[in-house]
Amino acid sequence: MSTLREYLSQKRAALLARRAAPSGGPVALHAHVTAEGRSGVRRIRIRDHRIISDSGPDFAGYDLGPGSPELQAGVLGSCVTHIFLIKAAELEVPLDALEVDVRAEYDPRAQQPGQSDVPVHPYGFRYEVLIDSPASDEELDRLHAEVERVCPILNLLRSPQQISGSIVRSQPAAA
Repeated sequence: MSTLREYLSQKRAALLARRAAPSGGPVALHAHVTAEGRSGVRRIRIRDHRIISDSGPDFAGYDLGPGSPELQAGVLGSCVTHIFLIKAAELEVPLDALEVDVRAEYDPRAQQPGQSDVPVHPYGFRYEVLIDSPASDEELDRLHAEVERVCPILNLLRSPQQISGSIVRSQPAAA
């Protein structure tokens, strides 16, 4: 496969086949993160894939990988890119090149006393899509509208949900 247009043809065939034999419902997602003892590096395992997350030296890290706020920007960019590919294949919008640039801010002062007005999360997310395509502006606008309508991570960030958490001891507490 040598071009994005050829890939989109394969993507369209896979999309049509997937729709012809829909799955039986929700798919379970799972990520497991382990903190390294000496370095604090976070090893993220998702299926058979591993990703390292780390802090910069200014926060006792070794800069061995992106931090969590940076990963969130990357996850948004990856999802927007993938949904552009899916929707371009579905709508038969030809693409010769596609790049998504995501930017946001994160202010570490939020974790300091007296800084309650500073958000504790990344904010101001925005993305720019760089497209090389012979499609009309109207086709690209329709493609963009469809991506914005169905992109899971984009919509999660726009409409957050409740997340529950719990603590489970791996060893009994010392008396």
